[in-house]
Amino acid sequence: MTFEQFAMARLPSLLRYAVVLTGDRELAQDVVQEVLARAQVRWRRISESDSPEAYVRRMVLNEYLSWRRSWAFRNVHAVGERLTDLDDARGGAHDHADGVVEADALWNRLASLGRKQRAVLVLRYYEQLEDEQIADLLGCAPATVRSHASRALRTLRLSERQERIHAEEKS
Repeated sequence: MTFEQFAMARLPSLLRYAVVLTGDRELAQDVVQEVLARAQVRWRRISESDSPEAYVRRMVLNEYLSWRRSWAFRNVHAVGERLTDLDDARGGAHDHADGVVEADALWNRLASLGRKQRAVLVLRYYEQLEDEQIADLLGCAPATVRSHASRALRTLRLSERQERIHAEEKS
């Protein structure tokens, strides 16, 4: 398979993956564009690997975790890109407006997480990877992965609880 064929076939999937990681469509496009530019230069070596797609996805993850892009993770903009818009993440919400509100709330809660915690949750729940695989990708121990996941989920639960309390106080 040529690089052009790979890029055309996998671009939508790579963009969805990057959007879930970054929480921002424009930043996700930047990440994927940069990764694909580097992948094209190394395509001969990448295409000989067992799984070129896994290799490129790892490049996307590394680019997301890169310090060069840390400024972009201070704010996640939910406008224009909602979790329910992603093909792989569609839920069965009966009322579209409720789904949009829930997706926006989820994006805002995810924005409060650190990059590694967010990456662990995306790799665990979006990519469906095991802790050992996540640890290998992040270069840490499986116990560290479980610690990141535990802290991230605790943070998400606390922020959800605070939102609920705030909403009850308003009504």
